[in-house]
Amino acid sequence: MSNRDREILRGLAARWMELASLPVMAVRRRQWTALKDLHAERPMMLFETWTLENYVAEDELLCQDAELRRVEKAMRAVIRQAEEIGDDYVVEPFLRVYWDIERSDFGVPLRRAGAQDVEGGAVAYHFDYPIRTPAEIDRLKPRTFTVDREKTRRRAERLSDIFGDLLPVVLHGTGGHWAALTQDLFKLIGNDNLLTWTYDAPDALHRLMAYLRDDRLAYFGWLEREGLLGLNSAGWELAGSGSPGYISSLPQPDYAGMARLRDIWAWMESQETTMISPRMFGQFFLPYMADVSRQFGLIYYGCCEPVHDRWDKIIAAIPNVRAVSISPWCDKRIIAERLGRNVIFSRKPKPAPISGPNPDWDVLAADIDETLAAARDCNLEIVFRDVYRINGDRPRLARWAQMVRARIGE
Repeated sequence: MSNRDREILRGLAARWMELASLPVMAVRRRQWTALKDLHAERPMMLFETWTLENYVAEDELLCQDAELRRVEKAMRAVIRQAEEIGDDYVVEPFLRVYWDIERSDFGVPLRRAGAQDVEGGAVAYHFDYPIRTPAEIDRLKPRTFTVDREKTRRRAERLSDIFGDLLPVVLHGTGGHWAALTQDLFKLIGNDNLLTWTYDAPDALHRLMAYLRDDRLAYFGWLEREGLLGLNSAGWELAGSGSPGYISSLPQPDYAGMARLRDIWAWMESQETTMISPRMFGQFFLPYMADVSRQFGLIYYGCCEPVHDRWDKIIAAIPNVRAVSISPWCDKRIIAERLGRNVIFSRKPKPAPISGPNPDWDVLAADIDETLAAARDCNLEIVFRDVYRINGDRPRLARWAQMVRARIGE
């Protein structure tokens, strides 16, 4: 490691800690906690930047060491968001390092092929679905999991040696806990089989969902037994689809320093079953999702799927849902009435109006106004995510945040 790399990261660590020490960070932390505790002080907002093309471009990076360049890029992204956007992002006074975990495949390869657009972007992809007939389900094997503790500790110690006196480095869990089942189902059998097997091969579909349920239970149980879980209720960490997990009711009252599944949030969603009727969703998919969800303290539910037509089934099967994603395809008014103040209304604006060369500010403003009107009696967060291309125009992110603040009276 060169002295130059060290000094670059130390400079970033010092700036990170300056931002983390600002009084507004404590205010935002309190306000996020109040929201997740179901007595929001005001609507909260976040613009998720990790999907943005070249939010931190490679030619901005100065470190020579490959691993340190990745750390540099992550640090610059945190600092840039805190300095430029003006949303409710919280910079914590530490940097997390997560356990280095490897998972085997399902006994069959999940081959993914991508494609580039005319500008070189690589967003689109497809899978070569390995399970094409019910008979091929026999090819599936239980996954195995391993952790490289020594490698993880060396990485944490290296960063701590570089800037730990300025910014503490914390070895902490695995990051997010994505518990969804149907995305892997889609990767295994494809969309056509996902739809038609509800009629043509219902027993095979149940068998696959049971397999994926057991896979998740095995993985999460392994994390718990190995002491690899970290709390995601204190400190900036996402509990679900772009939603930070600050909350006072986790961990559980009997928590004794070692995180368990019941002490943390998990994220459950089922975008792939949007076109399935609520009745069939409740028959073929929801019971297996509920088996996994009940292991956790709280659940963030949903991503891009509409939930208004099946919400009653979801909350009956998974009563520990605390926040639900309200996508652009969800009827805001219907779901607002059903949520009330009992579950967080986690609004996701449509990405298209703020993307590309020319944002449509009238549409963006109307969406904010419609959201605030529909969710006026709810605990509301607005999370702008799945935005990929803004043509280098980062100031538009701050303009959107200012629009939200103006409309909520800040």
